Amino acid sequence: MEKLIDNPTIPNSSYSSMIDLLSHKARVHPEKVVYTFLYNDNKDEINITYQELHTCAKQIAGYLQHLGLEGQRALLMYPSGIDYIKAFLGCIYANVIPVPVYPPGLSRNMLRLKAIMDDAATNIILTTTHLHSKISFHFSDELSNMNLKWIPIDDISHDYRDQWSQPKVDKESLAFLQYTSGSTSSPKGVMVTHGNILHNEAMIKTACQHNEDTVMLGWLPMYHDMGLIGNILQPLYLGAKCVFMSPMDFLQKPFRWLSAISKYKATISGGPNFAYDLCLKKITDEQKRQLDLSTWEVAFNGAEPVRYETIQKFAQAFKDCGFKLNQFFPCYGMAEATLFITGNEKLTKPVSKGFCKESLLENKAIERPLNSEDSVKLVGCGMTWLDQKVEIVNTDSLTTCASNEIGEIWIKGNSIAKGYFGREQETNYAFNNTVKDTNENGFLRTGDLGFFHEGQLFVTGRLKDVIVMRGKNHYPQDIELTVEKADQAIISGASAAFSVDINGEEKLIIVAEIERKYRPRPHKERELKGYLDNVLRNIRQQVMEEHEVQPYAIYLLKTSSIPKTSSGKIQRHACKKAYLNNGLEVWHN
Repeated sequence: MEKLIDNPTIPNSSYSSMIDLLSHKARVHPEKVVYTFLYNDNKDEINITYQELHTCAKQIAGYLQHLGLEGQRALLMYPSGIDYIKAFLGCIYANVIPVPVYPPGLSRNMLRLKAIMDDAATNIILTTTHLHSKISFHFSDELSNMNLKWIPIDDISHDYRDQWSQPKVDKESLAFLQYTSGSTSSPKGVMVTHGNILHNEAMIKTACQHNEDTVMLGWLPMYHDMGLIGNILQPLYLGAKCVFMSPMDFLQKPFRWLSAISKYKATISGGPNFAYDLCLKKITDEQKRQLDLSTWEVAFNGAEPVRYETIQKFAQAFKDCGFKLNQFFPCYGMAEATLFITGNEKLTKPVSKGFCKESLLENKAIERPLNSEDSVKLVGCGMTWLDQKVEIVNTDSLTTCASNEIGEIWIKGNSIAKGYFGREQETNYAFNNTVKDTNENGFLRTGDLGFFHEGQLFVTGRLKDVIVMRGKNHYPQDIELTVEKADQAIISGASAAFSVDINGEEKLIIVAEIERKYRPRPHKERELKGYLDNVLRNIRQQVMEEHEVQPYAIYLLKTSSIPKTSSGKIQRHACKKAYLNNGLEVWHN
């Protein structure tokens, strides 16, 4: 049953768990469709109502309780679809901790999957009968010693719904593990509680001014926090509806996304910046004439840097379809904060400002005219909402930054997760930090750099060296390892991967030292050129195969020329600066 409101500043804070939430919505809106999944080029759809979803969750939960799995972790291995949602909520109803992952399609995904299973200490996998038979052969060698327990949810008897017993969970109870999309060698499971979800959904609702009539439409992966929290659980929180398709359907044909917004009169949809760029490149003028985007009130743009050029070009390209610039909703978030951290006001024109390029490099934000030659165009990511606090902190002194000083973004509030599963040291570093000049504790260190200007948060970069391209995070050390394995001429521990902005798009740059014997020599110029050309081809091919990203440029450098710390660590920012200033000692490219 619903509890009395315990925090009047947060709408719907009466729910004590996600079980309370869905149970209540099923009673209030039993016949209302909550999810519509599109397939077959958006020609066909699968629907599920609130009551049907509640019943399916009880059925799956009853079986999981029958197996005695309460409190254990279980991987959810499904393609995007309603089955994924059923399994997630079935775990929630059984107090089994769901771990969303993506079904392995290629052998390179197995290392990350095994790392997650080891970290989560589980051998339980929820899936479907069809998918089990399709992908189980991938596990024959790599995971043969893990005694895997497969649970196809479509095989569960209806009788188990009557055997379900509601577990004792509350806002402090662990709801699921969200694994960060980082290094394949060391993924971390963010411990998200029921209270974290409810608080974050309340912030999203308030910022976007959502209600029961909101129509969401999405294609984002469900194993990613933006897809799960933003697209799947927000309509559930509202008592609203979500129409969604698979990520591959969008990537293959971006028109499907915008045509679905037009057809279903969606009021909110979005994705990373690259999604809008893809629409600009792929959608034809003839296709635009079929679109009506006037109902699209919140076009959220997050998960990677929001580009000034992109939002301006998109608004111009689709203005005849009814789209206006003020429909853009720049936002900022991360898994450690459940998802949403800051966002713009609904139907308010995005705040775009120019800042002195040189000053930004020195951690100072000095405003310049937007189109001046020495300015960098930045888009604000909005403000914080409800009772959540965001501070900009000096990374050396751990004190509050001055108004125009760039520092690390720290966050405090009820959306902040409980830490990383089984990782005490990493949790102690990232969570529950104290701002020394105010002595206020409980802050999450985001690892991101930014500043506030006229009430807007501007994100300028990352303390971490994560490379974000096409909405996906790439850890440079993973790419560098691939580079070093590409050819024997490359020196181990002497390569760097970083991204640069080329005409408004992030591009991957790779630099690598090669053995001294391959240095340019006049009497061997033709022979060496042929060999080093082959080294470049090997690097490019391996990086594309392993990381699904195309290098923009690759440079083979002089031995011992890459900047390193005194302890021998690669200084990637120094490498990037040398590249931008034409300061690399290049032997071949």
